[in-house]
Amino acid sequence: MSRKKLQRFKENEENRNVVQEGKEIFEKIKGNWKTLQFENEKPITVELACGRGEFTVGLARQYPERNFIGVDIKGSRIWKGSTIAIAEGMENVAFLRTQIQMLEKFFAEGEIAELWITFPDPFPRDGDEKRRLTSPRFLDMYKPMIQKDGTVHFKTDNTGLFDYTLELLQSREDVNLTFHTHDFYTSELKDEHHGIKTRYEKIFSDKGEKIKYLKFRFV
Repeated sequence: MSRKKLQRFKENEENRNVVQEGKEIFEKIKGNWKTLQFENEKPITVELACGRGEFTVGLARQYPERNFIGVDIKGSRIWKGSTIAIAEGMENVAFLRTQIQMLEKFFAEGEIAELWITFPDPFPRDGDEKRRLTSPRFLDMYKPMIQKDGTVHFKTDNTGLFDYTLELLQSREDVNLTFHTHDFYTSELKDEHHGIKTRYEKIFSDKGEKIKYLKFRFV
């Protein structure tokens, strides 16, 4: 392991806005994000597979009246967002280091007001369907954690994953699909994202890939 990674891991251990194994808060955080981490009653937005946290931090800048949590297993990635948030004095940002399939261990029923799934691995092979973050397995896991009026956003460059997700959501009776587009940056909602892009979104956009986006609610 490189010296740089070791230094980042050490800083993650010290940074209060990183919740990870080995910290006392890690085992107590479920149902207690507002009291133990943020110490306020603001609604919580969660971003899955947040990577370096560009989107989590970007949204937190725009919406100081909300709390934001980026989730990723890669400690060297979330270190970036964590240190930026600390440098800017942002108290409404935190990062959870865990595998997403373990999410229900860290969020209680109705604890999440808004969920973002941004540019996840598409897992294109049929045999890997259950690993997709928009598969029935994951949707069923998210549902209890999200408030009844909470919105789920999904953004990707991958047409196959987007079409799979769109067809799946349209087939579910417990989903209200409120918007979808195969070309987000020509849609009427593009300004709602304030130009915030993840690292991967910028790479794909610069290559001319159209960005797909949808949002829905569980009913």
